[in-house]
Amino acid sequence: MTHHPLLSLSKEVAQALENNQPVVALESTIISHGMPYPKNVEMAKKTEQIIRDHGAIPATIAIIDGQFKIGLEEEDLERMATAKDVRKVSRRDLAEVFASKALGATTVATTMIGAHMAGIKVFVTGGIGGVHRGYEDHMDVSADLEELGQTPVTVVCAGAKAILDLPRTLEYLETKGVPVVGYQTDYLPAFYSSRSEHKLVSRADSPEEIASRMKISEALDLQAGTLIANPIPQEYEIPNEEIEKIIDQAIAEQDAAGVHGKDSTPFLLAKIVELTQGRSLETNIQLVYNNARLGAKIAVAYQK
Repeated sequence: MTHHPLLSLSKEVAQALENNQPVVALESTIISHGMPYPKNVEMAKKTEQIIRDHGAIPATIAIIDGQFKIGLEEEDLERMATAKDVRKVSRRDLAEVFASKALGATTVATTMIGAHMAGIKVFVTGGIGGVHRGYEDHMDVSADLEELGQTPVTVVCAGAKAILDLPRTLEYLETKGVPVVGYQTDYLPAFYSSRSEHKLVSRADSPEEIASRMKISEALDLQAGTLIANPIPQEYEIPNEEIEKIIDQAIAEQDAAGVHGKDSTPFLLAKIVELTQGRSLETNIQLVYNNARLGAKIAVAYQK
């Protein structure tokens, strides 16, 4: 691949791409804004290890010194996990953060952009952003959905974050031409829960099936991404009816505190951790590990 002045690839990732080895992108917002230290570093390292154990090379992405850093070294991870001034960067913030050389954590949207620039086809995250509840009052829609509509990267997630309006999120993705594929399921997983009541139109039962769809999507030059919805293993889930009550309470507290926009998701996730006495954090970590296993298998199947 040609060298891009705004990309800085780790030696391992550069070699893997050069040799056509499977590579899996990972975001950095979950490290900087999604979990407390040192849990975030443990989670990041273990996720990378799971990807290696399943035959692929992990490439955690962040914005450091005016470049997309594709593949973080140990000191970069520590910095992303502990620095106080890490910006949460979506598409609209990219040019500003690059120009000012600020430290930036990539969301789903910006990780997709960085991965696509580097030639990485598969990206593993926890849950994507989507249409927020109460959309008719404030039209709050995550830039992740727009990115999925225009950047051809396959994103493995445990559904959209459960704090969102799931049926509207599915409708929006359909409008954008984004296939939402249930992995071994016919129903959209709801992040903390392995299934919601929302039926999907597409299902795949093996990594090979997903890889062949990726190849055809490329051959047809469809510019949208593909969303793989991978349910959390049932032993780690928080049942739907239980988490719904907690989410309602967290949203009420958010409204009372006047929190909105890009601060909304971190506030709600932290509040849910508090209200579940840490149980939701463990669930969040387990679903990331589960997605890492599948993402690596898809990347391996794609390279074959």
